[in-house]
Amino acid sequence: MSESTQEGKLGSLARTHEGRPGLPRGRSRLPTPEVRASQRERLERAVIAAVAESGYAAVTVADIVRRAKVSRVAFYAHFRGKEDCFLEATGLGRQLLLGQVVEAARAAGEDAADEEVLRAGCRAFLAFLTQEPAFARVFYIDMFAAGQAAIARFQDAMEQFAGINRTWHDRARTRHPEWQPVPDDAYLALAGATRELVSALVRAGRTKDLPNLEDTLVFLHLAVLTSRPRAGDRPAAADH
Repeated sequence: MSESTQEGKLGSLARTHEGRPGLPRGRSRLPTPEVRASQRERLERAVIAAVAESGYAAVTVADIVRRAKVSRVAFYAHFRGKEDCFLEATGLGRQLLLGQVVEAARAAGEDAADEEVLRAGCRAFLAFLTQEPAFARVFYIDMFAAGQAAIARFQDAMEQFAGINRTWHDRARTRHPEWQPVPDDAYLALAGATRELVSALVRAGRTKDLPNLEDTLVFLHLAVLTSRPRAGDRPAAADH
């Protein structure tokens, strides 16, 4: 598989060096920090590719180093084991994903309508996962098979998404004083609903269809965060 074909199929976060030359053996003309950075990048991409293909439990360190074209000795110079490599790789992908969402919202501009900002963030979120199908599968499906540390990392990501929702809502309410405050758990609930919708498509092998969720995500966020007063907060109807 060519590099361009592999990247198109799996995404850049899972582009491996399987079937291509490894780094030079022995004395390298590359500076040591550059060699180490290349090794680490290869290994992080390899673990994403391997887990996306076979599932976390089935992947071994041997699978990772084979795909990365890096020695086992080099692997253990960077990571304590498979779990450590997996957590680092998914952590990098998570930060790239969050960064693109925040950047897209900022790029909409200070004068953009609040719904436009929200839509820009949702679109960037879905586009990233569509372009990185291997990472999408690993992050939304395989994290839960990788142990308690991975599950805690995923939950932390949900909290970060909730924080993005809260920041958007706080900003929007300064321009829409009629919008009501919502319980803190509502932000996390929206992150959870998004996770369920994304996971269903990824699990079904339909990652390319994720952009179709844009309108649904925008609708859900607006329905919850532009809420009217709750039923219990409404004044009682006048007697006739």
